[in-house]
Amino acid sequence: MYIRNLKIFANHGVMPEEKRLGQLFVLSMELDLDLKKAGRSREISDTVHYGELCEAVSREFVRETYDLIETAALNIAEFILREYPLIRGVKVFLQKPWAPVKMQLDTIEIMVERRWHRAYIGLGSNMGDKEENLKHAMRRLEEKGHTKILKCSSFMETEPWGYADQDKFLNAVIEADTFLEPEELMDMLMAIETKLGRKREIKWGPRTMDLDVLLYDDLISNEEKIILPHPLMQDREFVLKPLKEIAPYLIHPVLHKSITVLLENIPVSTYNDIS
Repeated sequence: MYIRNLKIFANHGVMPEEKRLGQLFVLSMELDLDLKKAGRSREISDTVHYGELCEAVSREFVRETYDLIETAALNIAEFILREYPLIRGVKVFLQKPWAPVKMQLDTIEIMVERRWHRAYIGLGSNMGDKEENLKHAMRRLEEKGHTKILKCSSFMETEPWGYADQDKFLNAVIEADTFLEPEELMDMLMAIETKLGRKREIKWGPRTMDLDVLLYDDLISNEEKIILPHPLMQDREFVLKPLKEIAPYLIHPVLHKSITVLLENIPVSTYNDIS
């Protein structure tokens, strides 16, 4: 679905005059939306009412004032994904025809894209109230609307790995939709760990909360902040067992084997010497 050239008068901009006087902005949106169901059913509930969406976007666009049009466009993209579950992705094109530039031009235009991604996240805790720690972490994951938990495995008690002189862990894996990019998701998980009191003092040692991105779509990457898929997940029973419970036929994008097969073939020697 395409919505082109929605004109909105708003007060965004770095210059004081832009905030005081306001100016015209032109929004276009490209929505990733399956229209076949509505085409067959003829029901408005199976699609997005573009009139209502335009009104909602217009209200949201003027609700706050931003210095940068990049911020305004990103906010609109995330607003659309949060408010319209049928939309899987969105590109927002924002034009600023009256940009304060001392040259002749038609417009300044930027594009911001956001879309939902499927992620699998491992959770573990072996300090304090372990069950409450896991539940608290999941609540924080969802509190800002950028991540939605779809499934959660059972909470499973497991033996510690890598550093034996510590309490048993409580582990789980969640399946989630998120419109955060991998590094953004990792930053958020680390912030939750810190908020819940994790201290990185002993490698593989006790922790109130441990959060790991196991898989993110079928993405394969080797970035400094986050390696995908998680490089040790195929060796970890405490990861594969809860993951199998919620996604037994999920295929590892590097090893090309299902989670069920990986768990069946996990090396026995890794049970106690890798974390």
